[in-house]
Amino acid sequence: MPIVYSTDPNPEPKPAKPAAGDAPAKGQTARIWRDSKQRKGKTVTVVGNLQHNPAAFERLCAELKKLCGAGGTVRDGEIEIQGDHRERIAAHLQQLGYRTKFVGG
Repeated sequence: MPIVYSTDPNPEPKPAKPAAGDAPAKGQTARIWRDSKQRKGKTVTVVGNLQHNPAAFERLCAELKKLCGAGGTVRDGEIEIQGDHRERIAAHLQQLGYRTKFVGG
């Protein structure tokens, strides 16, 4: 949020704090796999095993959708991105501080 009025001669924006109950990226291992079951043969990339609150999941999902240029959603604590984007998502999550692990075939 931009500063509208301040009496401070040198206002500096404060760094954003993680939301209450939201775990930091460092120390978390994101499990990434490809899935097409019960999706009429369509492939999705699933990112799971993350501990975040729903708002953080939505932010991360939006970031990954924009990165991949694909649709996606958050369902049952997992992020689903349409298409096979495992390598691209893993590289981006590693830049954010997550450890990544590919699971499945």
